[in-house]
Amino acid sequence: MLSFEDLRWQLTRGALEGQDVRLWVQGDKADTEREFLLKLSGLGSNNVDAQMFQKIGLIGPMTRPVIGDILPDSAAAQAGLLAGDEVTQIDGKSIVDGQQLRLLIRQSAVNQRALTQVWSILRAGQRMQLNVTPLVVLEQDQPIGRIGAYVGAPPEQVLVSYGAFDGSWQALVKTWDVSTLTLKMMGKMLIGEASIKNISGPLTIADYAGKSAGLGLTQYLIFLALISVSLGVLNLLPLPVLDGGHLMYYLWEGVTGRPVSDWWMERLQQGGVAILMLMMSVAIFNDISRLFG
Repeated sequence: MLSFEDLRWQLTRGALEGQDVRLWVQGDKADTEREFLLKLSGLGSNNVDAQMFQKIGLIGPMTRPVIGDILPDSAAAQAGLLAGDEVTQIDGKSIVDGQQLRLLIRQSAVNQRALTQVWSILRAGQRMQLNVTPLVVLEQDQPIGRIGAYVGAPPEQVLVSYGAFDGSWQALVKTWDVSTLTLKMMGKMLIGEASIKNISGPLTIADYAGKSAGLGLTQYLIFLALISVSLGVLNLLPLPVLDGGHLMYYLWEGVTGRPVSDWWMERLQQGGVAILMLMMSVAIFNDISRLFG
């Protein structure tokens, strides 16, 4: 059984390599299993970006469509919703996931006003209907609907424990997977098969660090590990100003028996600094575009 993070990595690899991915999904009952084929070969590696999972239709782990904490005097409170209500239908459309519920609430804003929705809910085993009129707010100059309540239950998690040997092996495998995927992405960007919009800088890293911390300690540590491995791979690239560049000098000296000349050293250092400055400029531009675009 794959975790959601492992699934994301498998799908990213499939999209980068232009391969279809076959999934076997188990239902609530152990003996019910269905097979799905995701045709990622038609997606194109240029589409491997922050919106890739939206294009596939995989937004996040499935969550129960229940209502959590409700703000006083909010649209949810005025409609009579209570914390713990499970939404089963909206305007006759079945609701199966918290993300789907949030999307329908956001889409309720039409022409600067929100349409009243008929919600079918399950409360303490009793089915009932409520009329809910979301409040219209502007998000990036676009009107969306809000009800002033936490929507969707937290994703269910399963704790998996490994022994010292198995845990170390799993860590090595994961580090290798992340490293190879990072190098493949860099290679795709160099030859123009992947968008340079995937390059992120300190602003995006800080933003996602805050979001991952809000999801809990586990997600925050996973994010830090991914960033650490990615930076480690970047540092080992054969650029003169990085550690990988120094290894390149040592290799040259070991093969030829003489160090790199001062003239070449100066030119290589200047070229390395220019490449790093270019990468930093692209990363900061992408950060500003994501946050303020």
